[in-house]
Amino acid sequence: MTGYAYLLRCSDGTFYAGSTRDLYNRLETHAQGMGSAYTACRLPVELVWFAEFARIDDAFGLEKRIQGWSHAKRLAFIEGGFDAIKGWSSRERRLRAIADPPTPGR
Repeated sequence: MTGYAYLLRCSDGTFYAGSTRDLYNRLETHAQGMGSAYTACRLPVELVWFAEFARIDDAFGLEKRIQGWSHAKRLAFIEGGFDAIKGWSSRERRLRAIADPPTPGR
């Protein structure tokens, strides 16, 4: 069954990550203030990114990943996709720090 992962920009500038089987109806629900408690008090919201998946499980998985991202990482992703956030993971930052440890005074 088809699924969608999506990002909304809220009126306060924050981003909301979600997933659904029916993107159009879910956006209408958000617009009516019934989509989630988070978006209900931050109306209006604007769809800024979405992706379609063959399986709702995959859309939900990406939603959960995005929910753990910082605002800056979400913004970079919206503007440039996955290529824009290569190297943003804490694991990759740790590996770079091991390979190139900071020197005193730098």
